[in-house]
This record gives sequence, structure tokens and C-alpha cells, in this order.
Amino acid sequence: MAYVKKECIAMLLAGGQGSRLYALTKDMAKPAVPYGGKYRIIDFALSNCTNSGIDTVGVLTQYQPLVLNDYIGNGQPWDLDKIHGGAHVLSPYQTASGQAWFEDTANAIYRNIRFIERYDPEYVAILGGDHIYKMDYSVMLEFHKKNNADCTIAVYDVSLDEASRFGIMTCDKDMRVTEFAEKPAKPNSTLESMGIYIFTWQKLRKYLIENENSGSKTKDFGKDIIPSMLKANERMFAYSFEGYWKDVGTLDSLWEANMDLMNPAVPIDLYDANWKIYSRTKNYPPQYISESAVVENSLIAEGSNISGNVDFSVIYSGVTIEEGATVAYSVVMPNTVIKAGAKVEFAIIGEDNVIEGHVGDDPQNYPVRDEWGIATTGHGVTVTKEQFIKPKEVFSKES
Repeated sequence: MAYVKKECIAMLLAGGQGSRLYALTKDMAKPAVPYGGKYRIIDFALSNCTNSGIDTVGVLTQYQPLVLNDYIGNGQPWDLDKIHGGAHVLSPYQTASGQAWFEDTANAIYRNIRFIERYDPEYVAILGGDHIYKMDYSVMLEFHKKNNADCTIAVYDVSLDEASRFGIMTCDKDMRVTEFAEKPAKPNSTLESMGIYIFTWQKLRKYLIENENSGSKTKDFGKDIIPSMLKANERMFAYSFEGYWKDVGTLDSLWEANMDLMNPAVPIDLYDANWKIYSRTKNYPPQYISESAVVENSLIAEGSNISGNVDFSVIYSGVTIEEGATVAYSVVMPNTVIKAGAKVEFAIIGEDNVIEGHVGDDPQNYPVRDEWGIATTGHGVTVTKEQFIKPKEVFSKES
């Protein structure tokens, strides 16, 4: 098969376990976790590619890939079902040397050099599949080309108090990177690396091969590739991103990202016709809200049947909330039933649950802040009438 040369292709790292999401990622990779009533986290990176004019995307999967592989399919929902290009799920495979699993982020790209070279690209975008954001990669690419850069790193300006939690870039007045520090105790900058890179391909290829053959115990972009390029004085620039961006790596941050959708002060617009977020969702009938229901400031997806009380919550497709049930400040994932008399507040409820009891509690009831947190149920569980899933508790089938 002849492959059409591409100026830029994307490699989407989507194999992460997401262990801090506990029961929500027991049976699926973090990028496959539902978000926002009808989406999964990976929809944002895939939609960004489509909206940015990148029509060739390699999706690197590893941990619990079945849900994610089925969801991506041939890429059609994101207009990535191309004859020349499109979405390709790239799973780890055994090599002559016996390697099977991807060892780290840089190794995952190294192991797929043959895929990249099919398209002979000038540039390669390296993306994560576990963030909520809308970014025009074509603008970042123009910035990269304008600076004749070898590597461009998307950065997000955080507060000085937060900076020690991230990889921090220090730049000169032209935004050329002069220093990179991983979680510095005393940061010299507040520019956090977003883990989104554009590389000039031949330069990246060189460093991937060198890292692979160096004997290094790690094969990671942040720990190896970026420091090596910086040490060699390659042309590395930081691209400032000023829109909404959320790392949903913890239960609290996933809950916050869902709550942000109902806050008019937060600049994440899922209704922007000029930058649609596409998804592979089932064809559900319209949602039904009965006369007995009381719904305030909430997102209710199609296919839901609401007869109870819902306040400041995100309700996914196929959810039933019976009369006499209460859901507040919570996220209820697809095909879950909240039974009459149940109470769900400040919680994340997984897919295919039956909730009869009480999940979560109001933070005002906990004067000691560390004693309170988001309550979470995994997928496919039942909470009986007698049960109370406390704040910070994660309840799963094994609980």
C-alpha cells in the first residue's frame, strides 16, 4: 500500500492506567473514562486533531484497552476514517528482543517509528489522552515553524504555590526554553509543561534512538528526551496556552472538571459550533423529566429518565432517577439507576450501578476539611438501602 506524505501526524498516548481514579479505571484505561454527560476523556484530544486539520493519529494503547479500542473503532465519529491516514490503534507487540509492553512514553513512540515513517512527516505532535481542553494544534505548529524549533512544548501558567507539583519550564524573553525542572522545590517559573509536544521528526527520531540505546533505566519524554535535547542546546520553545485545561488524574479533579461545566465563569464551551467535541455515543431517545422532578443547574444527557431531585449535577445517558431520590453536586455515569429514597451528594457514581442507599455527604458536615472528600462507586455495583458510602470512600465490587 502506498502511503501519502503528511506534514504533521499525531501520536496519542492513551495507555495509562490512571491508578488514582481507582475503581473507575479497574476495567478501562483512563482516557476511556466518561466525562461531561456524553463524552469520554479521549474525545478531546481526538476532536482537537480533527479541528486542527491533523487527519492521521496513532493511538497508543496498553492498559485495559478493550473499552478504548471498541470506542475508537475506525475513527468515524471524529472524521478520522481516512483511506490515507485516519485513526490507528497501536497496541504493544512482542519484538525479536522479547519486548512486549511499552516501557514508558518515549519507548512507546520509539516502538512505533515504522508507523510514523509510513507518512514521512516533517513534524510529529505527541499528545496525552487524559486531559480536558480545546487546543488548535495548527497554531502551535505555526509557532514551531516560525521559531525554526526542534521541539515546542505547550505550557500552562499556574500559581507559584502549585508550580512545585509539575514539570516547570524556564524561558527567555523569546520563549526559548533555558531550563526544565521536574517538580522543583523552589521553582524559577510558573510555566507548567502540559505534556503536549511538537517535534521536528528527524530530530525526535535521533533522540528516541539514542535514548533507547543508552542503557537508561527510563525512557520518558520528561525524564530523558527533553533534558537530553536541552543539554545539547537544541532549539526548544514554550508555547503558552491560555484556554481551559484540566488534568483529570484524580477523583477530585474529575469531579471538579464535571462541575466546571455548569459554572458560567469557567471558559469551557461544549456548545461551540466552530470547535465541536465529537464522540461515539449511542442513539438514545430524548431525556424525560417528569412532573415530579425538580432539576436545577444540571446537565441531563439524552436517554435519561428523571423523576427525582437533581441539583448541580452531570447526568449521563440512560440514567434513571426515581421519584423520591436526590442527586446533588454529583456525577452519575451511564445506565445507572438511583432508586426512590436514595441520596447521592458530592459523589462520582460509576456506570451500570444501582443505588438504593446513601453515597457521599455535604462538606459542611465536616469541620475538619481533611475528613471530607468525593465519594466514589466503581462500575457495575449495587449500594443497598442499609449502606452509606462515606466521603473519600471508594466502593467497588471487591469492597
